[in-house]
Amino acid sequence: MNEPQPETITLDMMRQSLHSAIICDALDSIGLTNQSPRKELLPMTVEAVVVGRCKTSLWADMYHEDSHPYELELKAVDSVNPDEVLIAAASGSMRSGIWGELLSTAVKHQGCTGAIIDGAIRDVRQMREMQFPVWAVGTSPYDSKDRQRVIDIDVPVEIGGVRFCPGDLVFADVDGIAVVPQAVESKVISLAWKKVHEENTFRDSIKNGMSATEAFAKYGIL
Repeated sequence: MNEPQPETITLDMMRQSLHSAIICDALDSIGLTNQSPRKELLPMTVEAVVVGRCKTSLWADMYHEDSHPYELELKAVDSVNPDEVLIAAASGSMRSGIWGELLSTAVKHQGCTGAIIDGAIRDVRQMREMQFPVWAVGTSPYDSKDRQRVIDIDVPVEIGGVRFCPGDLVFADVDGIAVVPQAVESKVISLAWKKVHEENTFRDSIKNGMSATEAFAKYGIL
């Protein structure tokens, strides 16, 4: 019924075959039912399937002059590794556009695969032109200086009631965002890989004339 599952499922293979919905199904199946933020985070630049490991940053609003503007923000950007996704946990604040073209250029050059911003961004047109995937709550033309700053990096953060830990695997696409804790990563990816190929069989059976009811009875998936 299905092709044999490979011994190793690489990040590139995940990008080709998996997506946030199938990951959530796999997480559901092992009892992890709260791994996708329950808030609207939209793909603001390109529609892509982004897969990578969390590079976390924690943000706070501020109302005074910053004596060391951008200090931890730049440290976070400079320490991004290939195949990481920049996570900016800013509690949904719209006080300023904390992410834009220059930071995207910097992290993309280092191999970052995308950014998830729980707040506002700016320079959307430029980021679209450079085809860098960014999810955000909305936009703001204001600079972050003296409005918001990074207060910690490489720490567990929460977005929409979901915890993102450094190194966790994150999937982001037009359907939403799903994060896979490292402790269950191998199992979840194996289950997701199996299901996505079973869904292909289900789909082919319907295309070949089987009813949805018959296909569900035979394969037990939907």
